[in-house]
Amino acid sequence: MEQLVMVIAKALVDHPEDVSVNVVEKDNLIVYELSVHPDDAGKVIGKQGRIAKALRTVVTSAAVKTHKRVTVDIMS
Repeated sequence: MEQLVMVIAKALVDHPEDVSVNVVEKDNLIVYELSVHPDDAGKVIGKQGRIAKALRTVVTSAAVKTHKRVTVDIMS
């Protein structure tokens, strides 16, 4: 799942070398903290958050088999 977030994010940004994903696991929740270059934050978020929402939807759909809640937080 971490690789999925990384591949999608690297395809969107101008500075793919600055993309990193940190995984934080809590009881029944997995949080993927996506860090990007400050200039690329807008590209990952998109107009009115559409790209961020689509990214979260893809990750949530892929995580159905884990039976845990999954979310993506975007850090810049």
